[in-house]
Amino acid sequence: MSESRSCEFDKEFDAGEMGCGELVYKLWYLLNDMQAGQTIKVTALDRGAPQDMPAWCELTGHQLVRAEHPEYLIRRKSDEVTS
Repeated sequence: MSESRSCEFDKEFDAGEMGCGELVYKLWYLLNDMQAGQTIKVTALDRGAPQDMPAWCELTGHQLVRAEHPEYLIRRKSDEVTS
């Protein structure tokens, strides 16, 4: 069993063959409903996911905890505003 499968997560999202646009929109919606620090396990079969998931996490500030295509573990960012 790979280490990513043994990681705990708060929610799971099977994106199947969804392309980047629809996948990140639904992922944004799911993460928006979660608390800061919670994790979501995403299964994304799209061939672009290995590039898209890290890039999207970097753009949005969520933490990509583990990326082992087709599974991705993402920790929701804090809502805290820093100045």
